[in-house]
Amino acid sequence: MLDIRFIRDNPDLVQRIAEQKRMELSVSDLLKWDQKRRDLLKQTEDLRAKRNQLTHTIATSLQQGHNQDAEPLKAQVKDINKRLSVTEVELTHATQQCDNLMMLIPNIVSPDTPVGNDDHDNVEVRQVGTPPVFDFVALDHVRLGEIHDLIDIPRGVKTAGSRNYYLKGNGLYLHLAVQRLALDLLTSYGFTAMDVPVMVRPEALTRTGFFPTGQDQTFEVIGEDKWLVGTSEVSLVSYYSDEIVNVTEPIRLAGVSACYRKEIGSAGRDVRGLYRVHQFAKVEQVVLCENNNEVSDRILQEITSHAEEILQLLELPYRVMAVCTGDMSQKTYKQYDIETWMPSRQAYGETHSSSNVLDFQARRSNIRYRDHDGKLQYCHTLNNTAVATPRILIPLLENHQQSDGSIYIPKALRPYMKGMDSLSF
Repeated sequence: MLDIRFIRDNPDLVQRIAEQKRMELSVSDLLKWDQKRRDLLKQTEDLRAKRNQLTHTIATSLQQGHNQDAEPLKAQVKDINKRLSVTEVELTHATQQCDNLMMLIPNIVSPDTPVGNDDHDNVEVRQVGTPPVFDFVALDHVRLGEIHDLIDIPRGVKTAGSRNYYLKGNGLYLHLAVQRLALDLLTSYGFTAMDVPVMVRPEALTRTGFFPTGQDQTFEVIGEDKWLVGTSEVSLVSYYSDEIVNVTEPIRLAGVSACYRKEIGSAGRDVRGLYRVHQFAKVEQVVLCENNNEVSDRILQEITSHAEEILQLLELPYRVMAVCTGDMSQKTYKQYDIETWMPSRQAYGETHSSSNVLDFQARRSNIRYRDHDGKLQYCHTLNNTAVATPRILIPLLENHQQSDGSIYIPKALRPYMKGMDSLSF
């Protein structure tokens, strides 16, 4: 969340960013409730102070035997209590209205973030590698998965409904191999590997900025007051909620988890195969650092480069995109998406995302550190998809298919694939 003082000083800026992020909210409504809350708080505190003063005077009068002097004062206290019973209720209501609206306020965006409506307005930063040109009829990942007995979507649908699948044999090994590759790379860069909870309390999602705006995309565990996360970012950031941490060196975490997402609103888009599924796995980078824009922007470049290094090890062509305002989430200050070439789409498809959210999550989660002067500051937090699978299997299978029907296994994956250099049938 943003500091309410910043919103008071920059209402037009915050409203403009909300519109650029395609969020329907009124900053002026928030400020009206904020002013009402402050007025009611002052009234309430003044009445309580007056009551305390009168109560003390009454006690003194009674101690001195001036009972008659105490009676009119008691009447005043009774009247104050009656007024307080009204103002306290109004204050609670105004505070709740402020809190609800504050949860909808978006983060600011970086000066170099492109302004646009949707992913069509994202801007290419760089392109790495060359998409392959096949001299044979190339197959998509679904057909390749069937031929090599790697993927079974019909039985996944039979068992669990649409957008579900089974990974079999070497399909499972590939799924695990890319995760191990990513995890080993990140730990070599000083990340702490973590297996995290994927069923969390709703406040964990609220504090990390996924609720209330993303609630419709999240699976609820009915009767448990728990929800399934769509990314281990939720659990990794929440690990330090309500704590004072040491970020003399940035805290680098690598979460490995299953993830779940409803994919509401994507009907008719990318419905074939493994692109949009309800259950998947990710290796996620999360970093906590000092409250310094230069430091967190440098870390954003670093975690993005880690994801790029993984794609280079997988020998896949990709491009990095600067994400525009209209394609950003509420919490994001600056974002890059990485899109990998998918021959069946004859286009790049998103496989990774990197975000700097400044202190937006840390304010909600109350994660602080002491600066050089000993003053408490909110951390900056960042996140990046090191690898998400099975989506990454789409370009992995399609780009590396050979004319004889086999599938080339990149050298970096072979140690995790029992030494195999290709998949044959």
